[in-house]
Amino acid sequence: MTDLELPSYLDQTDAVQDRFTRLKQRPVILEVNNLQKEFETPQGQVVALNDINFKTHRREFVCVIGPSGCGKSTLIRILAGLESKTSGKVLLDGKEVTGPGPDRGMVFQGYTLFPWLTVKRNVMFGLELAGRGKSIAEDEARQWIELVGLSKFENSYPHQLSGGMKQRVAIARALANQPRILLMDEPFGALDAQTRAKMQASLMEIWKNIDITILFITHDLDEAVYLADRILVLKAHPGEVQELIEVPVPQPRTQEQLLSPEFLATKKRLEELIHPPETEVEINEDHMNMVRMVPVDDEVGSVF
Repeated sequence: MTDLELPSYLDQTDAVQDRFTRLKQRPVILEVNNLQKEFETPQGQVVALNDINFKTHRREFVCVIGPSGCGKSTLIRILAGLESKTSGKVLLDGKEVTGPGPDRGMVFQGYTLFPWLTVKRNVMFGLELAGRGKSIAEDEARQWIELVGLSKFENSYPHQLSGGMKQRVAIARALANQPRILLMDEPFGALDAQTRAKMQASLMEIWKNIDITILFITHDLDEAVYLADRILVLKAHPGEVQELIEVPVPQPRTQEQLLSPEFLATKKRLEELIHPPETEVEINEDHMNMVRMVPVDDEVGSVF
């Protein structure tokens, strides 16, 4: 299929339009207003995030994507309460986020399981910390382990699991405290392509079956289009919102949709935003009137 045959990524079927109308009528879970993050460096002050504004609705799946240096990980750490902001507000259910809390679950790219605890004990950890008795925590942990398809491995240790299985445990542990939102920072980035595809499908199945809102950081364009209701696209230096794209691919998603016109049109738009065409810059006569090609997203170094 050529570019000329692709529809606009803005085109939506009636069913997709209806879905977004209903989605926007749901309560707002997360609201980010005028978020600013600045760092002090030996070279001076660096603006990592500038005037970030967006809302995420209940049970919505939002992906955040952008070039290296756009502050994706800085953003999600601020949302998790793991890093302070310079100015602006982050509201969860209308209450300002001032630090970490059980209302936000977090899954990182690295495997953050406790190696000395079994799968079951890893998932129980947060429950017991929250005051659940051992028996109740064990029962609840088993339910979450079953949800991620690892019941046969509840007594296994992390070193006995594959990468995908470890991330399933991490997801179960993050969900066990029943957070209002699940924050995921490139959780499948270290997995091979086949395992990654399985984990994407597994996450979609989990999301369909429980009341959870997901904000998912990724650098993979296909992953963003496959998973998200909407995609927040950031630009770098400083990190700013370029566009918030409503994905026109119908739900529920399948791997067969990866080659659909709607999918390819959305991916093409992401490529245009993240990898814009090079800009010609005229050089003076001392340089023989030659033209130098300068990428508009030329990086001066990551801020996170």
